[in-house]
Amino acid sequence: MDKLIIDGGRPLQGKVRISGAKNAALAILCAAIMAGDEVVLENIPDISDVRVMIEIIKHIGAEVKWLSNSSLKIMAPSRIAADPPCDLVKKLRASNLLLGPLLARFGYAKLSLPGGCNIGVRPMDLHFKGLAGMGAQISLESGYAVGKTAGRLQGARIYLDFPSVGATENIMMAACLAEGQTVLENVAKEPEIVDLANFLNCLGAKVRGAGTDVIKVEGVPELGGCVRYAVIPDRIESGTFMVAAAATRGHLVLENVIPLHVEPICAKLRESGVQVWEEDDMLTVDATGELRPVDIKTMPYPGFPTDMQSQMMAFLSTVQGTSIIIENIFENRFQIADELKRMGACIKVEGRMAVVEGVTKLHGARVKSTDLRAGAALVIAALMAEGQTEIENTHYIERGYHMLDEKLKSLGVRLKV
Repeated sequence: MDKLIIDGGRPLQGKVRISGAKNAALAILCAAIMAGDEVVLENIPDISDVRVMIEIIKHIGAEVKWLSNSSLKIMAPSRIAADPPCDLVKKLRASNLLLGPLLARFGYAKLSLPGGCNIGVRPMDLHFKGLAGMGAQISLESGYAVGKTAGRLQGARIYLDFPSVGATENIMMAACLAEGQTVLENVAKEPEIVDLANFLNCLGAKVRGAGTDVIKVEGVPELGGCVRYAVIPDRIESGTFMVAAAATRGHLVLENVIPLHVEPICAKLRESGVQVWEEDDMLTVDATGELRPVDIKTMPYPGFPTDMQSQMMAFLSTVQGTSIIIENIFENRFQIADELKRMGACIKVEGRMAVVEGVTKLHGARVKSTDLRAGAALVIAALMAEGQTEIENTHYIERGYHMLDEKLKSLGVRLKV
């Protein structure tokens, strides 16, 4: 869809089922090319980012077949068929996660430097540093990252200067086929890291400590196949629907959720006066009471996720009082503020801090998505606003939300694409 037109002013009501995690699925698709046999993945979201990643690994030589709208079968290549096309790689930041698997299994990788949303500087130096520490030779040649190894990678002790999710995943995957033990320190602890480690272990890898500060990997000569593996639910999609329910003063039940993964979001919503109940793999959100402003600082997991900051800004724009948001991860996350101000929000941005003064209501307007999560925030703002809102550049939204328009319609939203 190129644009999304939403008639706002109605609270979300009903039940919604959360799809598989985008960021877990992308990493696991990369890891699947190291498998020695067939892999079947379930709970895969059919979104544009996943489609692009599938095309990339097909060009490398993998065979991929959709079995349903949420499961697929992968047969990894026995050798590299070709370098992934530059135009595909540049569409997707997560394409850099192929570097470690390719080096580990084939001893060679050549990838165009990746693209993705323009939310700030996301250098690959930690990826390169870690892989070089394991014996890989990494160079930058005309916009490409080229890596080579002389035989198997070697286990090493690697300390990350920052707990980068991508670097943690890339190095952890490479270490699975390295000779000896690799110890990764100051690593990312996101649930997607744990999910990737669990998948690798299903293939026969020996990964311990995922979800903590230190991950230890005992290298094995080769990995096998995995009959079936289900990806975890998407905590950011869960959070987006939770915040949408709060913003519209609605009542919503979310199914297929891991409550622990969204605890930072639950905590802030509760602090603002929203009621949130947990039950097994379900969450109920009720925002029919009085709401209060809150302050937010984005931090690496288990802190408040940067991927939810834009959505919270939209929500807080109509909560009476002053809320302060500090963005500690990506410097360009506040582009959404200008679009929200078109709809009547009162937001002042100073560097990495945004001051949100709650207004009585937003009004419909023509706005434009600048990145994936900004697009989600504009959907939330449109749901709150009086009148009709037209959101352009909705291809960003399609990158991370499976069947968002259909899910919203099932909750009583009037929209058209």
